[in-house]
Amino acid sequence: MHRSSLLAGLAALTLSTWVGAARASSSADELVRQARTHEAAHDEDVAVRRYMEALELDPVNEDAWMGLGALRLRLGEAAESEKVFDAALQRVPTLHRAIQGRARARWAQGRHGDAESDLESYAALEPDAEALRELSTWYAADGRTPAQLSVWRRLLVMAADDAAQKEARRMVRALVILVDKADPASSPVLPDASRRAMAVIARRGG
Repeated sequence: MHRSSLLAGLAALTLSTWVGAARASSSADELVRQARTHEAAHDEDVAVRRYMEALELDPVNEDAWMGLGALRLRLGEAAESEKVFDAALQRVPTLHRAIQGRARARWAQGRHGDAESDLESYAALEPDAEALRELSTWYAADGRTPAQLSVWRRLLVMAADDAAQKEARRMVRALVILVDKADPASSPVLPDASRRAMAVIARRGG
């Protein structure tokens, strides 16, 4: 009898804990919904409070972490945004989107190398073509043409339709011309006339 009572008590405690966690999660989701509503109404201070209240109830609520980090960044608080995404990754290591968010926060602070490294890590974890496009623009801004070419080669492999494939092929051809000897996979240096012809082909898309 004693053993049966103990097992029953443990079962009841487990059920109570599960119910409590479910209620907390549901309440946190409602707070996230309210936060988004306040964001849409440009009531950012209240939105920040709602996101933080949601995280107090449910510290692993992914939408609350992402919403708070993105809002901080939109408010021009890039350093705070980075802290939010760092905390999110500590709480929820599988929240890969937080790596992308942190990359944007670091880019906004002018820490381009750290930002590019983060976005590379995110793109290696998630097949996200838009993230790769964003990374390509960052490399272009920093004059890192070989790295930009590498990104577009990945986009060419990932291309899901004819339009995306055509665009990626055009970018690869154009970037190969720019990279020249710096790209180990490119052809030997071509005469000027051939280079001009390839540039025309790249602009036309093949």
